[in-house]
Amino acid sequence: MNWIVLSSLNEVYKTGKTRKKRALLDDPMVRFLLNSTKELKDEVNQIAAGLGFEEYYKSKLLEDFDRFNDFLVSNNLKKPQTRFDEKDIRVLMMLKEKMDNGDLTELRIQIIEANETIRGVSLMYFKHEKYLDDKPSLLAALSQILEITEFPANKDQQYIYKLECHNTKCIVLCENLDFLLKPAIPRKHNIELWYAGGKNIEKLIYHHTRGLPIFYSCDWDYDGLLIYRAVKEKIPGIVLLYPNGPGKGIAETDHRSYWINRESPEELSNLERTLFNDSETKLIKQLILNNAWIIEESNNLLKMLLDKENLVNPFL
Repeated sequence: MNWIVLSSLNEVYKTGKTRKKRALLDDPMVRFLLNSTKELKDEVNQIAAGLGFEEYYKSKLLEDFDRFNDFLVSNNLKKPQTRFDEKDIRVLMMLKEKMDNGDLTELRIQIIEANETIRGVSLMYFKHEKYLDDKPSLLAALSQILEITEFPANKDQQYIYKLECHNTKCIVLCENLDFLLKPAIPRKHNIELWYAGGKNIEKLIYHHTRGLPIFYSCDWDYDGLLIYRAVKEKIPGIVLLYPNGPGKGIAETDHRSYWINRESPEELSNLERTLFNDSETKLIKQLILNNAWIIEESNNLLKMLLDKENLVNPFL
């Protein structure tokens, strides 16, 4: 749901109607409210409130709209041309919060020193390297929040982002950036985090672990485990962390990483079987059967490490 739809539905809540717009008619939730529950009504030139819409809006949408609106207004991002998706606004809000409390200070410095590209930053925060290519307003908002005036044109990137700590006990290479945005727990337990950029792992041939154990944390989906295979080729001693987060349906979460050969889960989507132990193999089969995945940031990082028997003592 984008800001046009969010604003239009708020107008329906306040005035009982809003001008008909293509964005409204194309939105799945709006279509559901129009065609299934009849809580919205499609009239000649407008969308109007139907029976039960006020109660639905107050319980499902009002609180989020007020939070988004306050954020956009207070950061001078609410403009007539604003087209941000709800997910984009949540990312901007998260980054603003972490900029304000200092959690992003070191990462921001590394982004500047690395002369990171638009696509590199896009992959960091939006999980798709081309996501910002045709979104100048979102890019401008991101630049404003991060206080970075300009990102260079795309180029080969050889920078590994690191959340360092004193008295490091181990290293965790993360597929996504999320754990690096929450520095308190890793540093408290002497865990150094690396982020190479999802599939952008060629730079790992220059890795130096200083003799420390190194682990891999990832989304447990086809792409994440495929990346693990490529990482393992460059860092043979790396150990895959077993997830403890809940499984999510791929279809329900609009996820883009699809298992191969779902009708034959024993084939593990053509993943290399020797890379996984019995527990990992069993979990992969279950995920394939259920057409599900486990999001990296839904895991408890410390628990994943503590579950490795030889690492219990170093973190206590």
